[in-house]
Amino acid sequence: MAATIIISLIAVIAVIYVLAGFTIVQQSSTKVIERLGKYNRTLNSGINVVLPIIERARVIKTRVAYRDYNGNEMWRIKTSSTIDLREQVFDFPGQNVITKDNVSTIINALIYFQITDPFKSVYEIENLPNAIETLTQTTLRNVIGEMKFDETLTSRDTINSKIRAVLDEATNKWGVKVNRVELQDIIPPMSVKEAMEKEMKAEREKRALILSAEGEKQAAILKSEGEKASIINQSEAEKQSKILKAQAEAEAKLLQAKAEAEAIGKITDAISGTAMSPATYMLAEKYIEALKAMSAGKDTKIVYMPYEASSMMSSIGCFQDMFKEQK
Repeated sequence: MAATIIISLIAVIAVIYVLAGFTIVQQSSTKVIERLGKYNRTLNSGINVVLPIIERARVIKTRVAYRDYNGNEMWRIKTSSTIDLREQVFDFPGQNVITKDNVSTIINALIYFQITDPFKSVYEIENLPNAIETLTQTTLRNVIGEMKFDETLTSRDTINSKIRAVLDEATNKWGVKVNRVELQDIIPPMSVKEAMEKEMKAEREKRALILSAEGEKQAAILKSEGEKASIINQSEAEKQSKILKAQAEAEAKLLQAKAEAEAIGKITDAISGTAMSPATYMLAEKYIEALKAMSAGKDTKIVYMPYEASSMMSSIGCFQDMFKEQK
């Protein structure tokens, strides 16, 4: 009877021992197994078999985020035997750093990292989360200390690249790969913030004045160009008007000369065969027109005869003879 009980107990213990030896590792996770305190192997995801009592998973420290009663995000360190191989993010609280021009500012950063070698992350560093946080803080102070405050506001990509390069090189020994670093906030002191606001306001007013002056300048240029074009157009119009007027007068004179030439031709034909020449006829006609003009006034009196009056009278006599011949 006693032997049966002992055998049963041994069987139960054996079953419990075998069942305890089965360990399930989730995807993207792993465990470091030690046999009698010495590293033995690293488990893969899935079902694995370990020897209870003789073998056990190494306990490591991990960082877990949570929120307090006020909704603020907090962090706490806990122990676990599972190593997460996924990319992790640490949101570090704001750090008080001093720039090259002695401006004290608060900067908080995000760091994205991933464990690539579980063995090194366990045996090369005692507290991996705390080590990464402390290294990030010191690196951030060193990088910001080499830059002026204005440069920190406009060179975030440069700061991120420098911090990531330093962290990636330092954490390589720990089996950690730092993928990227992001600066979240850069909070200057109140005095510097007020000075920046005044500078920004002055810069905006300056830009407004410059834009206003540029607008007035362009308006004046356009106005002067318009006046110039108007004067040119007016001058061109006057020029064309004078040209057309001159052409009209020239054409009128040509027509008048042509008419006079035709009249002289007809007169020449009319007096041909008489003793009067065309020149004598034209001269006599001019004399008659001059006499009409002289006697056109109401109170005009002719008290003298023009010089060569006898020639004119002889021309008039020629007119009479010509008319008689035509009859």
